[in-house]
Amino acid sequence: MSRIDDTFADLRRRNHRALIPYMMVGYPDYESTKNIIRGMISGGADVIELGFPFSDPLADGPTIQRAATTSLHNGTTLSTYYDVLDYIRDLTEIPLICMTYSNIAYNIGYEGFVSGLQKHGADGIILPDMPIDESEEYRYTASKYNMDTIFLASPNSTDSRCASIIEASNGFLYLVAVYGTTGTQTGVQRYAIDALCRIKRMSGNLPVGVGFGVRTSEDVRTYIKNGADAIIVGSAILNMVHGASSGMEAAIHRYVSTLKKSTTAVV
Repeated sequence: MSRIDDTFADLRRRNHRALIPYMMVGYPDYESTKNIIRGMISGGADVIELGFPFSDPLADGPTIQRAATTSLHNGTTLSTYYDVLDYIRDLTEIPLICMTYSNIAYNIGYEGFVSGLQKHGADGIILPDMPIDESEEYRYTASKYNMDTIFLASPNSTDSRCASIIEASNGFLYLVAVYGTTGTQTGVQRYAIDALCRIKRMSGNLPVGVGFGVRTSEDVRTYIKNGADAIIVGSAILNMVHGASSGMEAAIHRYVSTLKKSTTAVV
């Protein structure tokens, strides 16, 4: 079992669900990234998703695009990213997930990409543009290093497509809760609930996480009430960070803590 599997198992025993905040490494700058991550950890994050910037982030809306652009302008490299992973590993053993795009992994080479992340303490990878049908080599390499491969499904994914995504995924399946990119819609949509219930019936023991557009404690409670095993929050956090001049660690701690409290209200 992976560290992600262990975390979900422990949360189930305690009748909790996972809160997974997202942060773009190098945004708004290197030191601020570390402050924000400390706030996430102290606020009760169960898993942290760490973005590595890419110049053409197709799945991401304006908020995360802005963060990626800033991070690239700040000179974020894999070495920088590894430093942040090492920094977090000195603070906590909670699972860490790398979120980036397939071109990054392909250009480095799957072996170097996956082994480098594993060496510095990462537990899983999200490549939102990785086609399932072309992922065999990537998944083989990831399994060799006990790295979970987390794939995305959307509300309009057919049952047969969802079955393929479930088969390819380890750790959890990531359900995109809105049509479009991250941060472009907020609030819980009826079609997202329908998709969540449908995929939960198919997923067996594989947890299902819900992300895109999650912002409030009420959003968290609604998804958990309808069967979500994890809630991913990204754009809402980056919007808090944007333009903030001080106090980010404390603000993120308060926000994450508030959301985390809502993950205990399992119906």
